[in-house]
Amino acid sequence: MDAARALFAELGFERTTIRAVAKAAEVDPALVMQYFGSKRQLFQQAVRVTPVGDGELTAEELVEQLLGTLNVKLGALPQSSLAMMRSMLTHPEAAASARQVLGSQIDRLAEAIPAEDARLRAALMTTIMLGIAVGHQLLELEELREVPQEEIARLLRPSLRALTGGPEVS
Repeated sequence: MDAARALFAELGFERTTIRAVAKAAEVDPALVMQYFGSKRQLFQQAVRVTPVGDGELTAEELVEQLLGTLNVKLGALPQSSLAMMRSMLTHPEAAASARQVLGSQIDRLAEAIPAEDARLRAALMTTIMLGIAVGHQLLELEELREVPQEEIARLLRPSLRALTGGPEVS
């Protein structure tokens, strides 16, 4: 699995082969196929992300939890996340996996937002955070890479609070 995550993260779905995964893992390609069934099933297992802890959150706790993920989004992102991000725009199955993971996150966020349009607000919050990860990890935008995490959090906090319906103080 580690070899698959590393290759999917580096090459994306299209350019990663079962043979390359097997070679990196020092096993026979038939063993990879026997265990996972197909490249698609291997990819789905490789990009599976453990959801953030569930539980009831206040709007303020929700904002702080999202901002707390900046250390991951701006740091060493798990290879499963990199693999999904690198592949989600070019491969339908990767896009479906991303929608499923992001949909689950939207569901969890929407539960903590006391608004009629909670799912839309949660989707906006999710895509803001995804955009930060893409900009930093894949596009390597200097503006995101050269600024301390605390500064990004300070600037995002009022926007995220506004989306939760919470107080918009900075």
